[in-house]
Amino acid sequence: MTISVLNDFTEYPGLRNCSISEFSGEEFYHDHLNNGFKESYDKKEKLIINLDGTGGYASSFLDEAFGNLVYDFTLNVVKSNIEIISDEEPHWKDMIEEKTFLQWEKRRQVEEKPIVTKNHEPWYRLVNQVPIKKQW
Repeated sequence: MTISVLNDFTEYPGLRNCSISEFSGEEFYHDHLNNGFKESYDKKEKLIINLDGTGGYASSFLDEAFGNLVYDFTLNVVKSNIEIISDEEPHWKDMIEEKTFLQWEKRRQVEEKPIVTKNHEPWYRLVNQVPIKKQW
């Protein structure tokens, strides 16, 4: 399965949270990335995320979207089940894999919950290796 930010979400990604911008990283996570990752996880396939083709990114957008993924599914599961494509701006892939993933895994371990600024539909979180869907 492939998710393209450009084709499946927007040409102009916003900032971190729904409360401060449209097309936020929080919105992308809850509307696309969480369900897509869970579907790929169930099928034992890698989820491919294509970052190319947009008008650009705020680092906070990427941090929020991919950080929440690590928080909900753990670093090891995410690293084993995702491929990020960012040929146009490879530094974004490096930032996500080398900084965001590690920072959010630490947050997950100390149970520093993500900030949720909108009432989202229930989403998946891995609990004892089982994806559970609810409003966390």
